[in-house]
Amino acid sequence: MSVIFGQFVIGPPGSGKTTYCNAMCKFLEQMGRKVAVINIDPANENMEYVPSVDISELIKHEEVMLEYDLGPNGALIYCMEFLEANINWLITKVFNLKDYYLIFDCPGQVELYTHHKSVSSIVEKLTQNLVRLCSVHLIDSHHCSDPGKYLSSLILCTTTMLQIGLPHVNIMTKFDEMKKFKDQLAFNIDFYTEVLDLNYLLEKLDEDPFTTKYKKLNAALISLVEDYSLVSFIPLDVTNQALLLKVKNAIDKANGYIYGGNEPQDVQALLACAVGAVSETKNMSTIDSYF
Repeated sequence: MSVIFGQFVIGPPGSGKTTYCNAMCKFLEQMGRKVAVINIDPANENMEYVPSVDISELIKHEEVMLEYDLGPNGALIYCMEFLEANINWLITKVFNLKDYYLIFDCPGQVELYTHHKSVSSIVEKLTQNLVRLCSVHLIDSHHCSDPGKYLSSLILCTTTMLQIGLPHVNIMTKFDEMKKFKDQLAFNIDFYTEVLDLNYLLEKLDEDPFTTKYKKLNAALISLVEDYSLVSFIPLDVTNQALLLKVKNAIDKANGYIYGGNEPQDVQALLACAVGAVSETKNMSTIDSYF
């Protein structure tokens, strides 16, 4: 049985998951890769792409809310548990796309990835059936403008990486919009993307009137992130071919696609895309020069 490769795109609401899925799908198709986007977010009403598989074929979010008198979050958890219980439906759909590279557009409710078991169970069942996935965790770059939000993002990424148990790539999205708040950043961009010495971040937390009362908690959380030392970010502006190429390369290494992918590539399209990305890279020797 042939191996199927793909991305499991996760992240908080508003982090740009659907926009990313659409942009990455088009980018990979330009390279000659056959791509299918699978929507497993039952509350996704603004898809910018046409999904090859949509969870709404199996269960509808609004119907669950009405039938069981649940709020949006409760209904979303119910839908994920229902998908887990009916995982063979998804596996069958995936096998029908065995010649495609898969991009899973996932829900934005963070507790699904931090401590709820359904999503990790779904991932486990897919990997048992020779689907080689990499979790792609999107974080809004605006969180860098606030030390507390940035620390929360680091904790979220660390917890999710441990809970999901997949090869993992963290992406800092909406990088183009950082121009609007770059004056609010306490450090240069490399500090946030490479997650450098967090003792400097701890100092900023202790200076903030809101977070200074949690000094011991802040120190413990900083220590937790540094002890695991798992988190770093790749910046992304979906309109920038060079950054898309960098993200694509990182994901292909993480899920093993570069070692086992067999795509009928359009060589000319691949070269044209690579040349364009290299040209852009020459114009941005450092991340800071992007601004």
